[in-house]
Amino acid sequence: MRREPSILTPSQVGQYIKGFMDRDPILSSLMVRGEVSNYKVYPSGHHYFTLKDGEGAVRCVMFRREAVSLRFRPENGMQVIAAGRVTVFPRDGQYQMYCARLTPEGTGDLHVAFEQLKEKLLREGLFEAAHKRPIPRFPRMIALVTSPAGAAVRDMLRILGARWPMARVRVIPVRVQGEEAPGEIAAAIRWVCRNRVADLIITGRGGGSMEDLWAFNEEVVARAIYDANIPVISAVGHEPDVTIADFVADLRAATPSNAAELAVPDWNEVSASLGRGGERLASAMRNRLVRERQILKRLAGSQAMTRPAAYFQNKRLLLDYQSQRLSHALERVFSEYRERLGRFAAGLDAMSPLKVLGRGYAIARREDGQLMDSVQEVDVGDRFELRLSDGFLDCLVEKKR
Repeated sequence: MRREPSILTPSQVGQYIKGFMDRDPILSSLMVRGEVSNYKVYPSGHHYFTLKDGEGAVRCVMFRREAVSLRFRPENGMQVIAAGRVTVFPRDGQYQMYCARLTPEGTGDLHVAFEQLKEKLLREGLFEAAHKRPIPRFPRMIALVTSPAGAAVRDMLRILGARWPMARVRVIPVRVQGEEAPGEIAAAIRWVCRNRVADLIITGRGGGSMEDLWAFNEEVVARAIYDANIPVISAVGHEPDVTIADFVADLRAATPSNAAELAVPDWNEVSASLGRGGERLASAMRNRLVRERQILKRLAGSQAMTRPAAYFQNKRLLLDYQSQRLSHALERVFSEYRERLGRFAAGLDAMSPLKVLGRGYAIARREDGQLMDSVQEVDVGDRFELRLSDGFLDCLVEKKR
């Protein structure tokens, strides 16, 4: 006898397929390699994206509780390996992958996170040399933002005390590893700057793996260092270790011990330098005294000091000589001016109208004072004045020719 097929609702079909897939050992725990596309982060904190290759695609979701552990920021086009389970979402009947972990292919997630944050802060200008503050030459108070229990802080205290005992050192205890470390380090740096308890900050820790040093690769620490109004020396790990804090800090030290050496001068070297400077100063003063004594001896034996009257006699002779030169010079000048004046007077006399009148000429003027140089300017009966060399004649025109 033939069995009639069961009639199910869409939700029942979805639940059946979901249960079937959830029981499958492969689908319940698998890893998928693919390219990220359509990547979105919703306000809820859930991450939605698609993993694809050349022939297919899988819809993926990473819930907030798993996404908070991401060290890097997934981007479209990035090759990743996702670990999780594949099942059906009964509401729309489509299968999707629920990701528990996401790792960049070919490199670690910490390395990708490091490069992403480095590129971001580089574009914002946090690494520019123009923002670097100079390290004080002789700091009076130094704040060590580090773990109080590590070997690094003991090394720094020992070196600072030996090199520059005049400086006061204050340890600001923080955790340098773990989830709470970045927030504590950033808060400590801000506290030191806000309260101005130091004129130099050293922050760092001893060596370790990239995971151990990761607190100094967090953005919150980088921005606290950048915003600090006190110079900051970054001293993280060993010499090959490089962190984001090293790029932002005003000075990068290879190790915590090296940071202590860079922070303060060596008292022995300063003392020796002061000694050499004192010796040079004393030598310069001795040489100056020798020169001044020689000058004083030369002045004491000069004629002005041994025969003061001779000095005034010489000046008096020089004054007479200069007076004579000035008198001769003035006489030459006056003679030249008298000669030039005579030439100018003779020239003016030769051009004088009176000279012309003396030779028998006359000057005729109308009654309005205008000179007459043409018969056309007067008529019969007009009166005019005629000037001769020794007087004037009042004339009347009787006839024109």
